[in-house]
Amino acid sequence: MQSQPQENDMPSFKKKYVATLGVEVHPLVFHTNRGPIKFNVWDTAGQEKFGGLRDGYYIKGECAIIMFDVTTRVTYKNVPNWHRDLVRVCENIPIVLCGNKVDVKDRKVKAKAIVFHRKKNLQYYDISAKSNYNFEKPFLWLARKLVGDPNLEFVAMPALAPPEVRMDEEWQQKLEADMIKAQNIALPDDDDDEDL
Repeated sequence: MQSQPQENDMPSFKKKYVATLGVEVHPLVFHTNRGPIKFNVWDTAGQEKFGGLRDGYYIKGECAIIMFDVTTRVTYKNVPNWHRDLVRVCENIPIVLCGNKVDVKDRKVKAKAIVFHRKKNLQYYDISAKSNYNFEKPFLWLARKLVGDPNLEFVAMPALAPPEVRMDEEWQQKLEADMIKAQNIALPDDDDDEDL
């Protein structure tokens, strides 16, 4: 993901598909109390068939979001590989790990099993792309790191499609309580993630 200040009056969320590269590029502008910041989000979709090409996407990346699907254990098992490949190309960039699809009640990767970010000192967020739950949090964390200002705030959000699903407040509170509880569990001694 590359970011840069952008002089643009309207927040935007545009999508274009670059078929020859096997990647979708999403320019995403957030307006902050320090001016606009633009993230050029390169969605490599984690497809193994593009494995060798992914390294080329990472070049000149200034930050990253590694995303996995909490309803499919195999995607979380791939996180260490994606992280390894990413830091091999971009050594010292801020990285956020996100568990997507937390709006789905049949979660396969439980909060207590998500420990990779703690082992690697990464920021983590539960998110839901369909409900826009916590959508802005990884971007705010990354923007603060990139700008070097822990007080940076978003003053306007990008224009997003309306949520496809609604998450009730009780479910959101449960997710947040599970994450707090999970943060207090001791890290396992080994790298075995068999109990996902």
